[in-house]
Amino acid sequence: MKTLIVYYSLEGNTDYAAQKLAAALEADTLRLEPEKAYPNAGFRKFFWGGKSAVMAETPKLLPYAFDPAAWDRIVFGFPVWASNVTPPIRSFIKENDLRGKRIAAFACESGAGAEKAFEKLRAALGIGTLEAELVLIDPKARPSEENERKLRAFCETLAAG
Repeated sequence: MKTLIVYYSLEGNTDYAAQKLAAALEADTLRLEPEKAYPNAGFRKFFWGGKSAVMAETPKLLPYAFDPAAWDRIVFGFPVWASNVTPPIRSFIKENDLRGKRIAAFACESGAGAEKAFEKLRAALGIGTLEAELVLIDPKARPSEENERKLRAFCETLAAG
């Protein structure tokens, strides 16, 4: 099954997890980048990112190559912002027809909110369930055996799917 990991990463945690998953699943990756970068430090980071996420904004993305026919499964990856999926992921979903694709997702967080973010992702996609869900706590910034165990289990679930 051809798998593409579509993700947005602000501080590197989601990129770290996407690369580990891509290696384990023999998947390709597509890193989304908004035309206007989000602040990555201080109060501005939380204010602008949180506002963008809560308002379900869909920022214009830098050009990317994506042919839906080339992939059977899409795995979305994102940091959790204010219990939401990040806006670049929303833009990608709005721009592409993903009907008929198997969809899984992983989220990186420092605190909580991933479960609500997955609900909002399912709603944006118009689906009831995801093939698999994975929540990681700052996998690059705070490596742990728990995150590694979760990564392996997620890959096993997708491999069996």
